[in-house]
Amino acid sequence: MVDNHFGEPTARMSQFRDELLDAKPQVDVERAVITTEVYRENADQPLALKRALMLKRVLEEMTIFIEPETLIAGNQASSNRSAPIFPEYAMSWVIDELDKFDQRDGDRFYISEENKQKLRDIAPFWEHNTLLDRGLAAFPPHSKLFYDLGIIKSEGNITSGDAHCAVDYGAVLRLGLKDFQRRAAEKLEELDLTDYRNIHKSHFYRAVIIVVDAMRAFAARYAALAREEAAKADELGDVPRAHELRDMAAALDRVPFEPARTLREAVQSTWLVHLALQIESNGHSLSYGRMDQYLWPFYEADLEAGRIAEPEACELMGNLWLKTYTINKIRSWSHTQFSAGSPLYQNVTVGGQRLVDGKAVDATNPMSWLILKSVAQCHLTQPNLTVRYHKGLPDDFMAECIEVVRCGFGMPAFNDDEVIIPSFIERGVAHEDAYNYSAIGCVETAVPGKWGYRCTGMSFLNFPKALLIGMNDGVDPASGTRLLDHTGLLEDFTSFDDVMACWDKTVREMCRQCVIIDATCDMVLEEDTADVLCSALTDDCIERGLNMKEGGAHYDFISDLQVGIANLADSLAAMKRVVFEDHAVTPAELRDALEANWAGEKNQRIRRLMLDAPKYGNDDDYVDGLIRAAYDCYIDEMKKYHNTRYGRGPIGGTYYAGTSSISANVPQGAGTLATPDGRCAGEALAEGCSPSHGADRLGPTAVFKSVAKLPTDQITGGVLLNQKMVPQVLAKAENRVKLAQLTRAFFDQLHGYHVQYNVVSRDVLRDAQAHPEKHRDLIVRVAGYSAFFNVLSRATQDDIIERTEQTL
Repeated sequence: MVDNHFGEPTARMSQFRDELLDAKPQVDVERAVITTEVYRENADQPLALKRALMLKRVLEEMTIFIEPETLIAGNQASSNRSAPIFPEYAMSWVIDELDKFDQRDGDRFYISEENKQKLRDIAPFWEHNTLLDRGLAAFPPHSKLFYDLGIIKSEGNITSGDAHCAVDYGAVLRLGLKDFQRRAAEKLEELDLTDYRNIHKSHFYRAVIIVVDAMRAFAARYAALAREEAAKADELGDVPRAHELRDMAAALDRVPFEPARTLREAVQSTWLVHLALQIESNGHSLSYGRMDQYLWPFYEADLEAGRIAEPEACELMGNLWLKTYTINKIRSWSHTQFSAGSPLYQNVTVGGQRLVDGKAVDATNPMSWLILKSVAQCHLTQPNLTVRYHKGLPDDFMAECIEVVRCGFGMPAFNDDEVIIPSFIERGVAHEDAYNYSAIGCVETAVPGKWGYRCTGMSFLNFPKALLIGMNDGVDPASGTRLLDHTGLLEDFTSFDDVMACWDKTVREMCRQCVIIDATCDMVLEEDTADVLCSALTDDCIERGLNMKEGGAHYDFISDLQVGIANLADSLAAMKRVVFEDHAVTPAELRDALEANWAGEKNQRIRRLMLDAPKYGNDDDYVDGLIRAAYDCYIDEMKKYHNTRYGRGPIGGTYYAGTSSISANVPQGAGTLATPDGRCAGEALAEGCSPSHGADRLGPTAVFKSVAKLPTDQITGGVLLNQKMVPQVLAKAENRVKLAQLTRAFFDQLHGYHVQYNVVSRDVLRDAQAHPEKHRDLIVRVAGYSAFFNVLSRATQDDIIERTEQTL
């Protein structure tokens, strides 16, 4: 299961892991039923108070349990790996797909007939009364065409919560939730309620007080249960377990309301807060932030006092990762295809730098090492582990990271301080905050506890499909729907300059439509949902009396996501070379070949010419310069726009680019006709900013050089690069050293933003398709996250199998 460099998890954690892997994902209805009751009973309450009362009731009434193996308490649903339904966001797709959950091609869920009926019983209350309903109704008619046709996809924004953030866990551990409640109460007392704006703020402050009380009561429920379980352990003569349970109860008596004093209390506090945030809203990419920084003081004090030893601490951290994996989320099937593998993207960040007296120093510490080891031992898809790289990262720590990579579960990912920190500072982020950034979700980054929702993950824009529409005079060739004013016809183009002029006009209008769709989603989210606990734990929401959607966060930058970057690059290069330089194919002949999906002898000849043109990923300035120019058009246009929080308090309120397309390349490829790069209709697009399958023929160094030519300093939303290697390559110690050196060169010399490695062979993947029962533990890197291979749809599996295998 795990490379023996890190050893095995303890016996009970191994047993716990096996139980989680064996658990069938169920659909849990408890939260849905309770939420419906609260919304029905409190329909007249202000939004913030209604949301606070909802969370309070759920935490009071939901099923709780303590697993026999665990050292920390807290569960999201009535059983582990079950996924709650969040009816306030969307119910129509739940009812439509109720009988199909267990028949999916991937990401299957199971639900009893009794629970199906419970959902059907509450469904009438939510008819025309959900975020999805209001979002679809609110879209401007023309913009909705882009959404309906799948050109700009944003379903996840109106069917679930936001997240894509990390709250200030460090402050929770230092001060306890009581300090957040105290501040809210003081601000409430100070309000001049003759100003109507302060009446609105009073609702938020009252809501914060309610949710903190609810969290204290939630912890007390587990404390009481732990004491009950301890009594049972006493009766069975299991003295060690009884002692553990009483220690657990004692911790829960304090945290998260009071400050943590020990590592065990700190981990328990962090987990219970993290868990409650997942229960409050089903937004994904809720991340732990720089955990090695805020947990190290507790670990250090425990080591010095002799309260804990390294093996005990490792087991405790492993327990946290197992509990993290218990959280699950069910999406509609159409949304699932964009997030294959039921990912939650719960990122934990280690390494990087910190400021000491204004000077940057390496921030790695023993907790950084402990997190690496415990994550490797658990060998799971959660948490999503990221290492912040910088030139001063110690060689031994870098070597340990490569050992984790060698374990073959797609972690850790590497983000580059030398690109990200200056990019943040340039956008107005304070130096001390920029140096404290963490990874959020996949490859996106933000400052924990100070950043608004969705530092990335708004709309997905299909670049290749945009090109096809542009070259069809603004008409979608798949549906015949006119979307843009006249942009020109491919057959009328007389030079490649015409192609680029068409692209420029097209992508700028597509970018504008993305902003309209984003703003609509954010508008209805602000009107319909308010995540009180999450906002309370994010500066400056309490100070301003505003939740995150209203402009409460200190910083608020977001990005849209661009899909099919490599396909656009290869399409532009193929047209420039074959059509307008070599004149081997006329524009009209290329149009006919695309419409025919390359069918026929003549069109196949044309396709071979297009496939033989220069390809992105081979350090070829011819094609790399074209994608840089094309991307610059998008970035230049995006700079003109603001999000809905602009001017309402946060620093920023603007957009930047991002390439974290998760698994959107598969469904967006399925809806895209043949493209000039030689790709056939329906085939998956390239993921992230990685080259198209098989196009990168000159090894990883050439790939790194191509990717580095992108405007990475402007793609602050993340530059996702996946590289795939066979395990045999890293079996040799000298190759592990080479990979560390190659990674350093990518960051130090080329100023790369991000890279992650899939260490798995094509033969193993194909065998796993044929014999899934033999590969229960097989984990692959899908995009900016990892997933168990067996739960993925066949299309996503095929996409991963076909990725280029690199050698060193």
